[in-house]
Amino acid sequence: MTVVREKSSFRLPPDLVRQLDGFARAKKVSRTAVVEAALASYLSPDGADRLEAAVSRRLDRVTRQVARLALHVDLSNEALSLFVRSWLSNTAPVPESAVKAAQAMGAERWERFVSTLYDRMESGIRLAQEVGLDIE
Repeated sequence: MTVVREKSSFRLPPDLVRQLDGFARAKKVSRTAVVEAALASYLSPDGADRLEAAVSRRLDRVTRQVARLALHVDLSNEALSLFVRSWLSNTAPVPESAVKAAQAMGAERWERFVSTLYDRMESGIRLAQEVGLDIE
């Protein structure tokens, strides 16, 4: 059975032709097959429904990502507030005579903190995982 085809001639911008060529090569099909499929999809009456479904799936994924991000921000805020409350409650003021020594110790402790934080970020283990809140 022979499929009847009509010849059409039209002009495309060079960048679109490059994209068409690249896509056809990657899929190992002819440019004509790509254009036919694209036109059929574009002109299909259910094309809008398919597009809406694809957008809906993407929005659902973004919604889940935002919810996960909100949970992590809440966890970070709570952890920081607990630390600050504990630190303020348990840290005695430094006498004037010990300020320089305390500042030196603070600088050293800061360097250790930054190093530990770097190591922790590199390891991939997160607080949310440790407390069982990591949602994927």
